[in-house]
Amino acid sequence: TNHCYIPSGFHAVMKSGEVVPVKMERGTLLLSPEMRCSGKRDNLVYGDSIYRLNERLADSEKLSPYDVIPSFKSVKLTKGTYRKGMPVKTRTVKAENPEYYSIIISGKEAVIEGATPRAIAMGKRALDNLLADNGGTLPGAIIKDWPDYGYRGVMIDIARNYQTPESMRHLVELMARYRFNTLHFHPVDDEAWRLEIPGLPELTEVGGRRGYTTDEHDFLCQIFDGDGNPDSKEGSGNGYFTRKDFISFLRHCDSLGIDVITEIESPGHARAAIKAMEARKRKTGDTTYRLIEDGDTSKYSSAQAFHDNIMNPALPGPYRFMEKVTDEIAAMYREAGVELKGIHIGGDEVPEGAWDGSPSAMAMARELNVSGRHGIQGEFVRRVAAIMKKKGIPMYGWQEIGTGYDDKFNAEVAPATGGVNCWKNTLPGDRNVALKAVKAGYPVILSNVDYFYLDMLYTDHPEERGLSWGGIVDEFKSLNGFATAMCPTDAPELKKLIRGVQGQLFSETIRSYAMLQSFLLPKMLGLAERGWNSEPTYSDARFNHIIGERILPRLSAEGINFHVRQPGVTEENGLIKMNSPYSGAIIRYTLDGSEPDENSATYTEPFNADNCKEVRARMWYCGLPSVTTLLYR
Repeated sequence: TNHCYIPSGFHAVMKSGEVVPVKMERGTLLLSPEMRCSGKRDNLVYGDSIYRLNERLADSEKLSPYDVIPSFKSVKLTKGTYRKGMPVKTRTVKAENPEYYSIIISGKEAVIEGATPRAIAMGKRALDNLLADNGGTLPGAIIKDWPDYGYRGVMIDIARNYQTPESMRHLVELMARYRFNTLHFHPVDDEAWRLEIPGLPELTEVGGRRGYTTDEHDFLCQIFDGDGNPDSKEGSGNGYFTRKDFISFLRHCDSLGIDVITEIESPGHARAAIKAMEARKRKTGDTTYRLIEDGDTSKYSSAQAFHDNIMNPALPGPYRFMEKVTDEIAAMYREAGVELKGIHIGGDEVPEGAWDGSPSAMAMARELNVSGRHGIQGEFVRRVAAIMKKKGIPMYGWQEIGTGYDDKFNAEVAPATGGVNCWKNTLPGDRNVALKAVKAGYPVILSNVDYFYLDMLYTDHPEERGLSWGGIVDEFKSLNGFATAMCPTDAPELKKLIRGVQGQLFSETIRSYAMLQSFLLPKMLGLAERGWNSEPTYSDARFNHIIGERILPRLSAEGINFHVRQPGVTEENGLIKMNSPYSGAIIRYTLDGSEPDENSATYTEPFNADNCKEVRARMWYCGLPSVTTLLYR
């Protein structure tokens, strides 16, 4: 029912054992409703509803040079004209907010004041962006600016499908442009391990490679992208950051004012680590870091349908493993000369039944008088929190590490926690997860799926990329992700525990850096606005106007990919009418059931189409196409 569920490729295994890639061509899901329906529901977004949406997004008011995303707190126009190349001066000022900066623009110079060197650097980037957006000329103004949240993050998953160090370096440069200050780096999951850890070479030798295998002794099975060859450099199946890569990457992020929180998934989502440590046992006999036990008959199915992806908290191996990995990560930060703000331990989506068949886990549960999956997982979190606290490293995790536990647990774990990513509004028995977490004393990062999961579909259209289990998330949904909806409270002591917001880009459906860019842009711009300004600022129409007139053309000029919204198509008084969410877009259409391309008729004005049963329209903006809009008559 959706383009992202079509296989990316095939490979054949010959009688000789040779693995051969097989070419494939994707068809269109628009040929008939039967091809795009989920049960009896036709998922296609039709022309008339898009036409009405585009009408609502219309904004004809001229943009000011200082209409930017995220928006400035205060802009006062003054006299004079500043041109690129004129002097830029900087100075440090005292301010309560460490990210406060101001830009005083006159006809002779620009003066940037900031509370810290990072704030001054942010002010410099803001000035550079203003000049780039306005042809190098700005009217005089006094800008005063600061963020409402100290944590403004994007999580990028490179485990499911790999992104190179070069791509990630470019990505954090884009993040800095829009004043994000945290990258939640997700190099580890069930499907791969993408970060070299000295002393545990199996993690990347086995976990960083995927291909055709019947036993996964030497590498992981082919999943998502790949041609069956574990050593292929094509596609996004194989690869990892070397220690040297990561240290260089940390320095680059730091130079941009971006902190990196690295995630080591545990105790769930750990299949790649488990397979790697089993390979270590077979090859060397070393069981020091073994993560599972013989004789465990537990039966479970994870959210991604794995049945062998959970570390066993009753064994010493998982704690030795976490200590070893966190020590090596801390050493990389030290060598990079970059402050380690914390390490994320995952903690999410451990399924029921995970340890029911484990003799060790059941014995531990009886000894500690805890019950079930939740109680056993709580003991794992408590022990890892103690390890991290001893090292002086704040522990981060998904909401499961800080919800549903008693006051004694919270009193021990919450002070060791740097942030809890609350990703669901509610769980069984919990009216509001984020509110429950802050009431228990945990610092919360609002990461809700229905506002901030950047891997969700932009629309229901079957040829849009992305998942839909969390709903539709576009740039307007993220723009309207207010804390008052995700963690409703007026209590000042609780509001202080809301550290900020974060968008997640899980990569199951991503096959390239260009595709990653189109998921993020312009969707992450709404997140940028809400991270900087907690209260309403732009209307959807004004926000869209800035994106269409100012941001997308610049991205296009820089060769950066982005998502293009659909044209609207409707019929009024027997005439076919079309509209666009962006000024200057080109709409091309067909009346014979074929897909519009760059040779199709161009829409210029309403027209009569008496004998036509369907109209198909597609839009090009800054050289990039939209999906096709249909109007059935």
